[in-house]
Amino acid sequence: MDEREERGLVIANTSKIEKNQLGWKVPSQSGNGSYIVNLDHGHPFCTCPDFEKRQQPCKHIHAVEYVIQRETKPDGTTTLTQSVKMTCTQEWPAYDEAQMHEQERFVVLLRDLCNGIQQPEYKGGRPRLPLADVVFGVTYKAYTTMSGRRFMSDLRDAETKELVTKAASFASNARYLENPELTTLLKALIEQSASPLRAVETDFAVDLSGFATTTYNRWFDHKWGKERSEAKWMKTHLICGVKTHVVTSVEVTPNETADAPQLPALVNTTAKTFNINEVSADKAYSSRKNLHAVQAVSATPYIPFKSNTNGMGSKSDGFDGLWNRM
Repeated sequence: MDEREERGLVIANTSKIEKNQLGWKVPSQSGNGSYIVNLDHGHPFCTCPDFEKRQQPCKHIHAVEYVIQRETKPDGTTTLTQSVKMTCTQEWPAYDEAQMHEQERFVVLLRDLCNGIQQPEYKGGRPRLPLADVVFGVTYKAYTTMSGRRFMSDLRDAETKELVTKAASFASNARYLENPELTTLLKALIEQSASPLRAVETDFAVDLSGFATTTYNRWFDHKWGKERSEAKWMKTHLICGVKTHVVTSVEVTPNETADAPQLPALVNTTAKTFNINEVSADKAYSSRKNLHAVQAVSATPYIPFKSNTNGMGSKSDGFDGLWNRM
C-alpha cells in the first residue's frame, strides 16, 4: 500500500462519501470543499489537482474504491457493498442521572457489599474497629481520591448517615491499608461486586495497569554526576468484561513481574462466576500455557503472536495442536 492508498483508506474511514449524479462526492481533507470521483467509464477520474497533474489514481479515487467493493458473480451480476458511517448516540438523561447521583449511590452499594464481611474473633486487648467499617472506609477513601486527612469530612458524614458505626481516624485507615491480610478480602469483594453482571458478560479482556507508590528508588548516576530517583510502582493485572468494563478479578504484583503468568489465575477466577466465551489479550500474554488455560474453561483465546512465532514450535516444546491451530 503506497502513500495515496493509505490516505484514501483514512478518508474512507473518517469522511462521509456520497454518490450523486456526477459520481462520488469526496470531502477535501483540508476542509475546503470537495471533489468529484467517477469510476463508471473504465478510467477513474477525479477533479482534484493531484489527478489533473498525474493522471493517475489519487487518494480520493482510492477512498471511493474502499467505500465501494464490487464483487462479480458467475452470472454477471454485481453485488455492491457500501460502508455505512455509524454514529453512537448517548442517552443523555440516563447519563446525567447516573453522574449526578453516583457518589450517593456508591456509598449505599458499598455498604451493602461490606455487610457480608465477618468480624474476626475478639482475643483480648483493645477492642478493634468493625472490619466491615474499616473496609468501607479505605475503599471510600480510594474512591474519593482524597488524602487521609481531607477524607475525614466524608467519613464523618457517613457516620451521620449510619453507614459506619464509628468514623475511624485517618491514622487508623492508613494502618489498615498496610495490613496484608486485607488483600484477600478486597480481591474477594471485587469478584463479588461483579457477579450481578454474569448474565450480561461473556467476552473478556486481560491487561494491566501501573500504580505509583510513595516510596522511591534512589541511585547515583556516575555518567551525569548526580543522584537520581524514581517512584516505585506496582502492577495490577486485571480481567474485565468488554461490554460493561466490569473488573471480575485482579492480581497485584511488583513491577518486575512478568505479565503472561498472571492470565491463568485471572481466567480461572472469572470462570467460577461467569460463562466465558472469548478472552482477548495483547502479545505480552502470548504463551502456550495461556492458550490452554483459556481453552480449559471452554473459551476461545484471541492473543496475537509475536513476530518470531511459528506453528510447529521449538524442538523442546514439541508440536502443540492448539498453538498450531490458533
